[in-house]
Amino acid sequence: MRVAMIGTGYVGLVSGACFSEFGIEVACVDKDAAKIAALRSGTMPIYEPGLEALVASNVKAGRLSFSTDLAGAVKGADAVFVAVGTPSRRGDGHADLSYVYAAAAEIAAALTGYAAVITKSTVPVGTGREVERIIRQARPDAEFDVVANPEFLREGAAIGDFMRPDRVVIGAGSERARELMRRLYRPLYLIETPIIFTTLETAELIKYAANTFLATKITFINEIADLCEKLGADVQDVAKGIGLDGRIGHKFLHAGPGYGGSCFPKDTLALVRTADAAGSPIRIVETVVAANERRKKAMAGRVIAACGGSVKGLTIAILGLTFKPNTDDMREAPSLDIVPALQKAGAKLRAYDPEGMKEARTLLADVTWCEDAYDALKGADAGVIVTEWNQFRALDLARLGKIMKRPLLVDLRNVYRPDEVAAAGISYHSIGRPPARGK
Repeated sequence: MRVAMIGTGYVGLVSGACFSEFGIEVACVDKDAAKIAALRSGTMPIYEPGLEALVASNVKAGRLSFSTDLAGAVKGADAVFVAVGTPSRRGDGHADLSYVYAAAAEIAAALTGYAAVITKSTVPVGTGREVERIIRQARPDAEFDVVANPEFLREGAAIGDFMRPDRVVIGAGSERARELMRRLYRPLYLIETPIIFTTLETAELIKYAANTFLATKITFINEIADLCEKLGADVQDVAKGIGLDGRIGHKFLHAGPGYGGSCFPKDTLALVRTADAAGSPIRIVETVVAANERRKKAMAGRVIAACGGSVKGLTIAILGLTFKPNTDDMREAPSLDIVPALQKAGAKLRAYDPEGMKEARTLLADVTWCEDAYDALKGADAGVIVTEWNQFRALDLARLGKIMKRPLLVDLRNVYRPDEVAAAGISYHSIGRPPARGK
């Protein structure tokens, strides 16, 4: 089989590389000539564990290639995936589908035989039908089916998610398209991965419903954490107590500074807008969106409170800038709210992130960029864990007590046990748990 993957962003590049690992010939296409040149030389545009090696091995095997020539990639392809960006549209929060529709028009001109045109991008309900209309209008003679095949990839674990998914969702209207998709995903059939066939509209909605449900779980436990602080309870014990209920589950019940990234913020907002346009508003999701925005903006206030009510003239060390560990993605990261707010309050900022500082430098000003966590914490009045990278989970607490000006740790990810930090002589503030004073 031959696959054309239109778009070499996070979804397109990971999906293309993984399909090629299945033994399929994949041509990844992008309009950005510099990105294609970099990929051909082995330089990845994103950080994702295992991706560089996966791409290199499949390029060497001749199954994976990169090009700016969409027509050449589509010609003779059995499946054409659309994996271009769908950012939130400025002004109204709807998903910007201009890249999807532009790709559809180009695909229409390039089709030479039957192909499934598959939306891999996260798109609102109705997008697949519009892609079908665009292609049919441009090429009434073309043989094709439009299929919706949403991705469920977690940044930092995307390759494993693709190779061993919980499920594969396929929205297709013809048996010919369904059979082609079965062939594409044959390796997953062999390991008995659940594959769900639905209509186009249902598949499109499943993606949004999944992401907004997970965002709701995060927001729920964050608000329970706030209540725990008022009542003297421990949110981690509450999360464990409810997460052991099989109807609830333990995942996404980790209190913190609010969700960020490329998916949850834009997808929750897009679903709100879709529901409003359909005359069926989703009030729970509206509340989740508003609560998450408030939470990210409130985190700097927690740091200020932990510092005694003022950070003017203080040096604050920020540990972690990306929205989650194992990625260099800074989109909608809580640090983008926390750092400017602390600076506005008069603090001097030192920061370190294992993978995100290149992008962070373009988004944050007047920050001292450090070599590692200890470099950031040296001489600091307070340290703030914003992203739970593994290397921040086992800091030498005795060393922190010696190198910091004032031993104070504000842990927005609940990485440490309060008594453990306090025993090292460091005052400790976390989320949804009582503070611990250094002994």
